[in-house]
Amino acid sequence: MPTRAAVILPHERSPRGPAARAEGASAARAAEARLAEAVGLATSIGVTILHTAIFPLRDRRPSTLLGVGQVEAAKQAIEQHGVTVTVVDAALSPVQQRNLERAWGCKVIDRTGLILEIFGERARTREGALQVELAHLEYQRTRLVRSWTHLERQRGGFGFLGGPGESQIEIDRRLIGERIVRLKKELEQVRRTRGLHRRARERVPYPVIALVGYTNAGKSTLFNALTGAGVHAQDQLFATLDPTMRAIRLPSGRNAILSDTVGFISELPTQLVEAFRATLEEVAAADIILHVRDIAHPDTAAQRADVLGVLHDMAAGTDAALDEGWERRVVEVLNKADLLGGIAGVPGQADGGAAGEAAAEGAPIAVSALTGEGLDALRARLDALLAAGLETVDYAIPADDGARLAWLYRHGEVIARQDADDASGAVHVTVRLSPADRARFEGTPLA
Repeated sequence: MPTRAAVILPHERSPRGPAARAEGASAARAAEARLAEAVGLATSIGVTILHTAIFPLRDRRPSTLLGVGQVEAAKQAIEQHGVTVTVVDAALSPVQQRNLERAWGCKVIDRTGLILEIFGERARTREGALQVELAHLEYQRTRLVRSWTHLERQRGGFGFLGGPGESQIEIDRRLIGERIVRLKKELEQVRRTRGLHRRARERVPYPVIALVGYTNAGKSTLFNALTGAGVHAQDQLFATLDPTMRAIRLPSGRNAILSDTVGFISELPTQLVEAFRATLEEVAAADIILHVRDIAHPDTAAQRADVLGVLHDMAAGTDAALDEGWERRVVEVLNKADLLGGIAGVPGQADGGAAGEAAAEGAPIAVSALTGEGLDALRARLDALLAAGLETVDYAIPADDGARLAWLYRHGEVIARQDADDASGAVHVTVRLSPADRARFEGTPLA
């Protein structure tokens, strides 16, 4: 039988957080949209939502966050619907969580606990699972005071030599602390391995295109449409948690690597910042960043602000920091145009988003990953951006040196070719290469 749940949104009238302040009051998330997002998060873990409510917050009460009348109103609704789990879409202190559980007589989960629960169910790679477990433990370590009835007991040693011993809460804290230390060591090893893989890719090297965006913006659907991959794509929040990479061939014949990453979300719990490290590192190393937006979502402006806020924080300084010019590498993709009647229904895209002018202006590109509309213009934009950093050079390749000629075709864009008249002549090719590939081709004999 599905768990019977309620979702409560404590709503502050003024915008909070760096992203909201940077965007201004116009980007402040509407209460209804926030509530809908919280319901989507709760539904994604399989509970049945029987009651929702928005409670305006005038003052944050240290004991319960909500006011006395609001707590009582919620209690009546919870009892009426037989709710066993209540999701409060806010960050609750351990004391607030404990007091609300006592007042309502049911389990209470705050926004952090809910997102941790989702991450725990969805993580598939070893690194993802380790990161989520670490976040869970660090979150729970602060909440050992909550609803534990046996913590006053003392566990002494054997016989008369034991002394008072440790309290149960001290034992639990120590065990959690030891497990956290072990997890961090395992994660460091996994990250070193991932770093080796990234350096191996850089030696190829193919340009990397990273997909970023708010959760459920359609990144995985777009990833599948561009690469032909079968990455799990579903209309739910956090359907993708672990970075996935596939090769993509652009219209010019140039190869690139497309990286699908976990979606961002507003007010990401601090315990989960590390769980995003793999995504942040892939984005920081990318040659192009595709910011995928759900243009049909009523809260699309605020979602855009949240994603840019995360990227700005990365540029300000993390272990996986973006460089100062990262904004120039961003291409904004307005996805789900089919929900607005097609590309013509997207503001500013009435002309269908011509690839050449849009590329020159850096304008957003409207697409529908579901129907494929606009994908050709997107591929052309990616091709143009990658070509902008290439150098055009001429080579005369001996006709019998097929290996070097094949290498140019694999790593560059051959735009002209004149074959030799006989076997003793040379093949003249004009090719676009990245500076690194040109240096590699000219400086190293290729077998």
